[in-house]
Amino acid sequence: MGQAFARTKFGFLALVAALMAIGIALGAPQAAFAQGGDPAEVRAPDIAPASADVISPEPSTPARADEGPQAEGGYVPMAPTEGKGMPTAFETDALKSMTFQDQYSKDGEYALWMHDVILLPVITVISLFVLFLLLYTATRYRRKAHPVPSKTTHNALIEVIWTVVPVIILVIIAVPSITLLARQYETPPEDAITVKAVGYQWYWGYEYPDHDVEIVSNMLDREAALAAGEPDQLAVDNRMVVPVGVPLRIQTTAADVIHAFAVPALWFKQDAVPGRLNERMLVIDEPGVYYGQCSELCGSRHAYMPIAVEALPMDQFEAWVRSQGGTLPRERAAAEAAEAAAAASAADAEAGDDEAAETADAA
Repeated sequence: MGQAFARTKFGFLALVAALMAIGIALGAPQAAFAQGGDPAEVRAPDIAPASADVISPEPSTPARADEGPQAEGGYVPMAPTEGKGMPTAFETDALKSMTFQDQYSKDGEYALWMHDVILLPVITVISLFVLFLLLYTATRYRRKAHPVPSKTTHNALIEVIWTVVPVIILVIIAVPSITLLARQYETPPEDAITVKAVGYQWYWGYEYPDHDVEIVSNMLDREAALAAGEPDQLAVDNRMVVPVGVPLRIQTTAADVIHAFAVPALWFKQDAVPGRLNERMLVIDEPGVYYGQCSELCGSRHAYMPIAVEALPMDQFEAWVRSQGGTLPRERAAAEAAEAAAAASAADAEAGDDEAAETADAA
């Protein structure tokens, strides 16, 4: 009876497992098609980027960064520098591939210094010390060499040491840690340039409210990326272009699910949450192209929504703004001032005409 019951139970479990497998096999293609593509396309390493019209609203300037309008405005896309702002392959430099990227912001330089000078030595010393204690105790107090085990239960000196020393270590680590946190939460100044990064499934949109520019950024396929001399799965058709050496107000949000805007070489990572606007200041030290990726699991194509930040001198950034059909704040302010002056002059002229008419009527 018991064996028959066991066989029945295992047969039922096998049936349930088979039904689940069939359901997954039938449901996966439907989910892939519902997300707007062939299921084979979702799994392919050279997946085509999502079209810019998947989610409204449409961008005002969807043109690629390397097409005609930019040349007319004097903007030429910057070529990336090998090893700068991008991951390093193990074959190129094994040691560098296992640590942080070189940093190109003041916060990043401070954080990298803290890691290299404080955290890494402390971790190394503690790990070696613990390893030494393990080997020493395993050898010194093994059964053959120490047949009668010690019955010691307390040692005041050792207990004081293992309490005070960790406290000192934590204080040493806490001072630069709190300093770094405070620096990362510094409020941007009023004249900081605002860039709003909006995460979509699965691409980024960038809005420049101060310059009336909006673009959509999709990943380039492998052939286009390599042809442009850029790293595969990190190159995009429209980069987030910003000026170098000035405060940037980077705002992040999302239109569907939670994303994360992360650029390792700039020591920048900020969640993009639907219905919430996060903000942080960023100042980039050197011109260059800096690559990143969405760092929050956001769906089947999470791995295919890279970030490319192009930092340019101010004059080239302004040329890029003009090439995108945008306006510069100072030019807009000057135009508004000219319009106001013209309106005031027209009002004065009208008032003078009315006064002249009244004088003529009185005469």
